[in-house]
Amino acid sequence: MFLAKLQSSAWWRARVRLAFVLGCLLLPALAQRSTPTVTFACDFPGSAPDHYVISVSEAGSASYDSDGKLTPESGGDPFHSDFSLSQAGRARIFDLAKRAHYFEGQVDSKNRNLANTGSKTLTYKDAQKSTRASYNYSPLPPVQELTAFFQALSATLEFGRRLDYYLHYEKLALDEELKKMEEMSKGGGLGEISAVAPVLQKIADDPAVIKVSRARAQRLLQLAELGSK
Repeated sequence: MFLAKLQSSAWWRARVRLAFVLGCLLLPALAQRSTPTVTFACDFPGSAPDHYVISVSEAGSASYDSDGKLTPESGGDPFHSDFSLSQAGRARIFDLAKRAHYFEGQVDSKNRNLANTGSKTLTYKDAQKSTRASYNYSPLPPVQELTAFFQALSATLEFGRRLDYYLHYEKLALDEELKKMEEMSKGGGLGEISAVAPVLQKIADDPAVIKVSRARAQRLLQLAELGSK
């Protein structure tokens, strides 16, 4: 009798341990699945890049994938980057997604006379819903704002990609790239410069980089700090 109880107790403890282990394995996946996420994909052959996908979680994580050319001479190489988006940027994305009714209903204008500006897709996912909409042009202001936001973010991330390459392999090319970045930033063509702050900081701190380039990187870092507030 005592042995039976002991075996039953051991069996029960084993079941509890197994449940605990499975819970530890499954909870992160379930949490990730339930965290609201907005994804923007753009396919526009002939542009640079001609395909990219940006995914932003409300919890703070973000990722970028593109097949754009690293340099004018290079071919299109797959590129992946995990980065952090500012709290202000995340709040803006999810507020716009809400105002766009999470991309349910009619999003595309269906106007066939408009010029093709690329096939775009917005996706929203959380624990309760999964919605998506594809469009060339949308008359909905929140969708227009999201499109502009993600396009500017892609431009920023492509700059970061090239800067990282030049920092390692062609430091003399940094100044021209940073100059272009400053000009685009002044013209409103870039967004979320904080997303590439790590590479800008490396440039600013590298004594092997010419002072003019380091100063440009420092100015961009200051813009990134202002933009994240």
